[in-house]
Amino acid sequence: MRLLVVEDERELAGQIAKTLREAGYAVDVAHDGEEGLYLGEVEPYDAVILDLGLPAVDGLTVLRRWREAGRSMPVLILTARDRWSEKVEGFDAGADDYVAKPFSMEEVLARIRALIRRAAGHASPDLACGPLRIDTRSRRVSVDGAPVALTAHEFKLLSYLMHHQCKVVSRTELVEHIYDQDFDRDSNTIEVFVGRLRKKLGVDVIKTLRGQGYLLAPPGDDA
Repeated sequence: MRLLVVEDERELAGQIAKTLREAGYAVDVAHDGEEGLYLGEVEPYDAVILDLGLPAVDGLTVLRRWREAGRSMPVLILTARDRWSEKVEGFDAGADDYVAKPFSMEEVLARIRALIRRAAGHASPDLACGPLRIDTRSRRVSVDGAPVALTAHEFKLLSYLMHHQCKVVSRTELVEHIYDQDFDRDSNTIEVFVGRLRKKLGVDVIKTLRGQGYLLAPPGDDA
């Protein structure tokens, strides 16, 4: 999953990005509203963490412009604890959730996980596809109850497919959502990761659709 952090306090932005990357997300960072607005318009993010007090263009304006442009990615706004009016304005502008400063990184992670799940149509933090299970909180993967050890990139790819199971996902979409902006992207590596996943999982849940991409579905179900 690929996230955007728009926060002008560089130390805080760095802390948030570091926590998110350690949790397995690809993360881009913008330090003012103008850059954040542009990235949110042109890049396919799975969720955004948006501060409201931004230079160049304020956070509420950024959010409103995204929504006016039809950008529907979940947005978690950051606001001062005593500014309840900002929370109301944020929701009215199209925010999906908020967290008040100062906040714990664990709370941010939990809210981001929930936003991504809901956007993909999942209510539970435990995702299942036939015998395959992913616990999005602990990042544990299992098949028929037996744990499966994955590398960080393998988990990113599998997690994206699990959140979008029974839907065809192109190689380009996978590249755009599991790598951040600065990563040297190569769609050929997707085939390598998929091959590794198939071997490690040992169940036929990832199908290749020639010329289209990949489909994750229960064994025997071509959706």
